[in-house]
Amino acid sequence: METLRILEPGPLCTVQDLGRYGFMGFGVPISGALDHFSARIANLLVGNREDMALLEATYSGPSFEVLEEALISIAGAWSEVDINGERFSPWSSFLVKRGDIIRIRPYRSGLRAYLAVAGGIKVPPVMGSRSTCLKGGFGGLEGRPLRKGDIIETEAPTGHLSPKQLDPKYIPRYGPTLRLRVVLGPQDNHFFTERFLCAPFEISPRSDRMGIRLEGGKIPLREGFSSSIISEPVIPGAIQVTPDGSPLIILGEQTMGGYAKIATVIYPDLPLLSQARPGDKVSFLSVGLEEAQSLYFEYFEDLEALKRSLI
Repeated sequence: METLRILEPGPLCTVQDLGRYGFMGFGVPISGALDHFSARIANLLVGNREDMALLEATYSGPSFEVLEEALISIAGAWSEVDINGERFSPWSSFLVKRGDIIRIRPYRSGLRAYLAVAGGIKVPPVMGSRSTCLKGGFGGLEGRPLRKGDIIETEAPTGHLSPKQLDPKYIPRYGPTLRLRVVLGPQDNHFFTERFLCAPFEISPRSDRMGIRLEGGKIPLREGFSSSIISEPVIPGAIQVTPDGSPLIILGEQTMGGYAKIATVIYPDLPLLSQARPGDKVSFLSVGLEEAQSLYFEYFEDLEALKRSLI
């Protein structure tokens, strides 16, 4: 079903889901929505499964024409939705009809917004996922960002089209400073970790879906150690230290790395990291492995409570 026509795609708008797993050994990255929390909520607000395909819009949102009646939602970066001149708040869903013009207004905070449509976006799955892999040029819509004139097709929705709104207590707050919890290692012994944990860094404009570069200070090596290692697998949240001493946080478009890793951002903090803008300040707090595991399970317990609130 042809549902949306893209009028303006914005700087970077792609089709994503929760990622492509099981192929990193073949050099295929996970890809997927970088803010997995917002993507899950956007889908839940329109009655979809959490893992269904939707749009991820970076820096600013798209505008589009509605071709068929639908239930849509927006979550993530704080941006008002303009439907034929009438404004609606994010973290909610809306019924739209054929001929409506929808514009996602400039983001007040956050970097990435997620737009879901009831039924999910219809694109061919590649290796079990509909996510766009920009580096590989596959998945999503022809493996590329959306362009003006693209038609977005959706599957027929399976449930009743009922607008919903997320309880404000669950809505994240994005600001210019961010404190991320990390588990040190596996090569933290290569570095003087005090510098890493004590001083804030600044997000570089050179950041992208592959990784977030941090500026503002260097992490010194210990005598006899090197920042380079034999290349090994990396996961989202892994923090490499480049030869010049700068931290680089891996995101969803990388599989291997040859720089030593000082720490890993815990899973529940990855959504907030993905919403940080260039120029934002980032600092780190070390937590133990057991605490990180407890926070992981707590994250999914809270998500289940959130789901019940939307029923």
